[in-house]
Amino acid sequence: MKIVLASGNAGKLREFSQLFDTHFGDQNIELVPQKELGVSDADETGLSFVENAILKARHACAATGLPALADDSGIEVDALKGQPGIYSARFAAMHNAGSGDADNNSLLLQKLQGVATEQRSARFQCVLVYMRHADDPTPQIFQGSWEGTILTSAAGSNGFGYDPLFWVESEQCASAELDKARKNQISHRGQAIQQLIQRWRR
Repeated sequence: MKIVLASGNAGKLREFSQLFDTHFGDQNIELVPQKELGVSDADETGLSFVENAILKARHACAATGLPALADDSGIEVDALKGQPGIYSARFAAMHNAGSGDADNNSLLLQKLQGVATEQRSARFQCVLVYMRHADDPTPQIFQGSWEGTILTSAAGSNGFGYDPLFWVESEQCASAELDKARKNQISHRGQAIQQLIQRWRR
């Protein structure tokens, strides 16, 4: 069974591949990145993680005729009233085209300058959508949330995105200091995929 992974994000591709190999390595399920099938990125015009994940999955289904798995995820910072939220990946690019992870992290630190530690609460959100075909009227939707705090400087070199700034209290380290296996167990994306696995196994 082939499933298109509707993402061009290299970090997400690595995490999904690791999780699928761990949980479905014996079940003949092949996860194919959309780029390998010539599928372009969908226009993320939704106003929520759910809307954008559905748009991405439907776009991949329509382009390939295969079932698709898409996620939309990001970080919500309470002191910024939930920003950057659905704009997490393009936070800095909204001001300077071509910006990447380092620019996003710098902008977040800049916006939180002078904000006390106890007011730097945040969470990663992930909404995962599985669609059987482009006209699927009942897409399967899974959601994971991961609570933490925004640091005042980066720590660690693992992961991607905002991981170096995300302090995980239970682990006493930044997300970027966790090994891959542990992060996949407790992260927002790991939680959403665990829900998908439980549903599929039922």
